[in-house]
Amino acid sequence: MTESIKQIISCAQRVRPMVHSITNNVTINDCANIILAAGGTAIMAQDEREVEEITAHADALALNMGALRAQEAMLLAARSSKRLGHPVVLDPVAAGASRLRSEMCGRLLAEGLVSVIRGNASEIRALAAGQENAAGVEVDALDRVTEQNLADSAAWLRRFSQQTGAVVMLTGVIDLITDGQRTAVLRGGSELMGRITGAGCMLTSLTALYCGANPNTLFEAAVAAAEVMNHCGEQAQVRVRKEMEGTASFRTRLIDAVSLLTADDLANVHQIQLI
Repeated sequence: MTESIKQIISCAQRVRPMVHSITNNVTINDCANIILAAGGTAIMAQDEREVEEITAHADALALNMGALRAQEAMLLAARSSKRLGHPVVLDPVAAGASRLRSEMCGRLLAEGLVSVIRGNASEIRALAAGQENAAGVEVDALDRVTEQNLADSAAWLRRFSQQTGAVVMLTGVIDLITDGQRTAVLRGGSELMGRITGAGCMLTSLTALYCGANPNTLFEAAVAAAEVMNHCGEQAQVRVRKEMEGTASFRTRLIDAVSLLTADDLANVHQIQLI
């Protein structure tokens, strides 16, 4: 798996894919910057009058449910990407917390427009089970992947992937990524990621970047994105602890670490478990 991840990263840095992101205003700047840091180019169009045209120029599309006012634009862009055969990465932010978000996610999935779904445990469970009482943005204490429930979590995640036809990334303290057949377990990262706004949104954008550069290996691209985020989070935490800095600096150091990353930096850094 390590060699596959190195190839994914090298390809992205060589190809420099364009990612079209329809994301929320809170994190739009960080999403653009992490795409640039990883070697891609970013565009953040949200007006339905131009999104199809913009999407035609992009290699991948990232959709974030935090941009609720851009629902029509999301549908137009996703349909355009589907026609062109470009990957669409969905971030179901707070899915289940409101009917509006749940229905929009359901519509995208029902039309088969989504290539990769990236969310936390509450969000993915809300999509999979149609729950309307999910915790939303923050993962509920009883809705986490743990070492004790790892096998059960992987089983229902595989079923959800098979139902949707999408690669599913459930990220948290333990990351689970599956294409319905293969399932990768990743551990690592930094606890500081949970103390800044936008770590998940940045991971979604990073996933879209790697998928855009590697559209025929979406599972491997998703694993690479999660591994890069974990590794760079750890590097950023070491830096801020050493300099006695705080969470704002951590966000900057995280993007710095992504910008300095080479494929060889990830050789045998973490043990990726396939189950």
